[in-house]
Amino acid sequence: MAEKSTNQARNAASAPENDPAATETRRSRGGSTVLLLLIVAALIAAGLAYRYWGFWQAPEQAGGQPPAPEVTVAKPIVREIKQWREFTGQFEAQDSVEVRARVSGYLESRDFVDGEIVKKGELLFVIEPRPFELALEQAKATLAQSKAELKLAESQLNRTSQLREKDFAAQATLDERQAQVDTAKAAVETAEAAKQRAELDLDYTHVVAPMAGRVSEREVSVGNLVMGGAGVSTTLLTNIVSLDPIYFVFDVSESDALEYQRLVEAGELPSVRNGDRIEIEGQLTGGREWNLKGYIDFVDNQFNASTGTIRWRAVFPNPDMSITPGQFGRVRIPISKVEPTMLVPAAAVTSDQAAKQLYTVNEEDVVVPKTIEPGQIIGDNLQIVRSGIEPDDRVIINGLMRARPGAKVTPKEGEIDDSSLPESAQQ
Repeated sequence: MAEKSTNQARNAASAPENDPAATETRRSRGGSTVLLLLIVAALIAAGLAYRYWGFWQAPEQAGGQPPAPEVTVAKPIVREIKQWREFTGQFEAQDSVEVRARVSGYLESRDFVDGEIVKKGELLFVIEPRPFELALEQAKATLAQSKAELKLAESQLNRTSQLREKDFAAQATLDERQAQVDTAKAAVETAEAAKQRAELDLDYTHVVAPMAGRVSEREVSVGNLVMGGAGVSTTLLTNIVSLDPIYFVFDVSESDALEYQRLVEAGELPSVRNGDRIEIEGQLTGGREWNLKGYIDFVDNQFNASTGTIRWRAVFPNPDMSITPGQFGRVRIPISKVEPTMLVPAAAVTSDQAAKQLYTVNEEDVVVPKTIEPGQIIGDNLQIVRSGIEPDDRVIINGLMRARPGAKVTPKEGEIDDSSLPESAQQ
């Protein structure tokens, strides 16, 4: 039958145009082609409609809205904690002395190692003592001579007094003898002072440490001429700083100082100005533990008009002398009594311009941002929250990137890890 159709097609193609049978065959073939094209177009249109219209309609048919994003929430943990305020400052020596020459002469020896710890009275330098030894011998001789002259004058005064009692000497002679005695006494006192001065100068040739502490390097080498005395041109030999105890000075802003004053007036903190001792903790730069224990001993009497800060000073024991003056460090001062304190993960705190926020989830599972007043970070990642949230608030601790203010979420209950909270924070 296929062969028959083929033959008919061939015959139609070879038949003359005015052949009725051939014309009918060509019409039949054209209609089939059009029908085939219509079927293909309908299939394509159906596919496109299903792809686009069906895709957008599928969620609506499934449930109406896409599912709310999932976040992890937890209530703040509450612990009995003393809150602190941290400050940066610098360690300073309690005492610092410049060791200068008191007498002039050539430097004969140096008797210390640069940078070592020296005790009070320990020998540091020797200035050539021989010239001062000779000056002392001369002063002793002058004193002996003055004493001899005084003795002679006193003997003459005694004889003249006896003769005057018998009226064998004039009153003028007695007065003259008395004046000679007074002059001789003055000469003896002058010679005694010169001798003491010579002894003092001889002592000054041995330069000793005026206090205990760490000595710096020598400023003058042995053999050089040093100038002594009390003027500004005296030669600087070295310097010594005390190390135990050691000061720590830092600046407190006006707002922090006023907050401290309010706590003092409320009776929550002691007052330095009233002689009370405020115990504080400190650490060196880069330290992780607050291993330094000290106290505030001084608050300045005025604010710095340029910086708006006031100078505070703390005292720290330094028995091993490991802290060096000039080092930077940090201190923290208590700003509250031991009281219930809310803690959240530090990663849950976000910033909105200058404010700090926590994202919470209300009863309708809607995200509600709340502005908080943060405290310091305790342990590895726990942030103190002073105000802004309640203990029953559900805080988003995971999934912040999926949370939007005012949008619904699917909350999943979680737990805040407080294993990093040090025992020292819970006082």
